[in-house]
Amino acid sequence: MRIAVTGSSGLIGSALVRSLLRDRHEVVRLVRRPSRAEDEVEWDPKRQYVDAAGLAGCDAVVHLAGAGVGDHRWTEAYKKEIRDSRVLGTAAVAEAVASLGTPPRVLLCGSAIGYYGDTGERAIDESAPPGDGFLADVCQEWEAAAAPAVEAGIRTVHARTGLVVSQKGGAWGRLFPVFKLGLGGRLGSGRQYWSFISLADQVAALRHILVTEELTGPVNLTAPEPVTNREVTAVMGKVLHRPTLMTVPPPALRVALGEFAQDALSSQRVIPRKLLDSGFAFEHPTVEDAVRAALRP
Repeated sequence: MRIAVTGSSGLIGSALVRSLLRDRHEVVRLVRRPSRAEDEVEWDPKRQYVDAAGLAGCDAVVHLAGAGVGDHRWTEAYKKEIRDSRVLGTAAVAEAVASLGTPPRVLLCGSAIGYYGDTGERAIDESAPPGDGFLADVCQEWEAAAAPAVEAGIRTVHARTGLVVSQKGGAWGRLFPVFKLGLGGRLGSGRQYWSFISLADQVAALRHILVTEELTGPVNLTAPEPVTNREVTAVMGKVLHRPTLMTVPPPALRVALGEFAQDALSSQRVIPRKLLDSGFAFEHPTVEDAVRAALRP
């Protein structure tokens, strides 16, 4: 397959590209500068520009680019960057693939379980309505921006990803060093659900979606057994052989993270119903499996 990828230098994108190349697929990277090689295509999400001719002949386009949600404090300017990087970028990619005489068979767009907002202890799947809050609003706009591809008849999938368990980046990338120092502990009450997925399962699920024709629309990319933050804390301590006596109270988290603290303390018990129904098998179904996998070389 010939597959175009945005966000190919990010945590998930780089892992996906390595996996595809190992299996001898042809990968085209979308880069934010003039292309310098045959496997590069220029694009600029801020200008909503994509060199659509470079996507000709692609069987699939995987769009994963977007500013990191937890990378900076949420100033109004950074919130705008979070939104624009997703909405404008998705619109540009969707319009580009829709303009092709022979479009790709599938457009796989990144999204997030932030779509659902705080769901408390209630288990939800892809049929759940959108929630409230900044991230829920962004996710709705993000997914809606792919409309040109849908209208062109391209199978379009929104990969609503949970917390990816990896030492190399994302929320878990910040947890590992703290727990290794013996300074880890629960956030707030610890009763909030965390819907996680190992990096290996994330990549495998993306590849499963590319070749599974019945998967369309939103698809949750989370492990089948979401756990509470308290359980995450216990597993991290067990696997790393470190104490987990610390507790970060909500006021301290708000001082450290600002508005993002509310999302860090929210509860999302998300079930990957569509993946399971389509026959996808998780290699790391439990949080202990995922944490141990992240620690392997």
